[in-house]
Amino acid sequence: MILSVTNVKGGVGKTTTAVNLAAAFAGSGLDVLLVDLDPQGSASFSLGVAQEDLSPSVAGVLLDGKPLAEVVRETDVEGLDLVTGSIGLAGADLALARKRDAAKLLGKALRGVRRRYDFVVIDCPPGMSVLTVNALAAAQAYLVPVVPHDLAAEALHRFFAGFENLGRLFGRRPQLLGILLTMVDHRTAVTEELVTKIRRQFGRQVFKTEIPINVRLAEAPGYGLTIFDYERWSTGGRAYSLLGAEVLRRGRGAGLI
Repeated sequence: MILSVTNVKGGVGKTTTAVNLAAAFAGSGLDVLLVDLDPQGSASFSLGVAQEDLSPSVAGVLLDGKPLAEVVRETDVEGLDLVTGSIGLAGADLALARKRDAAKLLGKALRGVRRRYDFVVIDCPPGMSVLTVNALAAAQAYLVPVVPHDLAAEALHRFFAGFENLGRLFGRRPQLLGILLTMVDHRTAVTEELVTKIRRQFGRQVFKTEIPINVRLAEAPGYGLTIFDYERWSTGGRAYSLLGAEVLRRGRGAGLI
């Protein structure tokens, strides 16, 4: 399955989720490719790739037509390969506007390596740029992290409305695998209220698993480690392990795996 992790808002845990979900799959014995579509290369940094080592990256694939196989690299996580992001993606909207079928470039590139992997996880940048559109056009399914803050439910409705319009552009719509509540702190009454509101409005679309606020999740990227290599038995580690299992169950139930 090709799975995009996306939300137009930043700061909702997209990269943390993409990296640790990919690592959870790899820890289950699956072969996984993580594609970092963020110009900041945050997912790559989280796996220990220094800024000066980001090239060659996915920018060469999308902008210059380089085969994806030439930019895939191994990580220190067994079973997990990486395609790095880089600052070269910063001008992608303008550069790709001149290309034919610009929204389908990543999907075409993935065909060359797809059979090598059980899972491809794509970490999207915030916003609905041509990079995010490429990720959604390539994906069979997508996952939306959301923080239970004020207006979160309304922002989700706007996201899905915009996504419906985009689906018409590339002729198909990936399936919503689920909405993921992140940075959840049940010690506060307002969080309880907002989590209940989101679950009531979106029902089974919301994953049962929630990702709690956890300092270990915040620390791990600075060491270039997934939560499983940094502190597996932290609350964050346990949560992403549970999420990996739930994603697999949903994927199988939807006939995507």
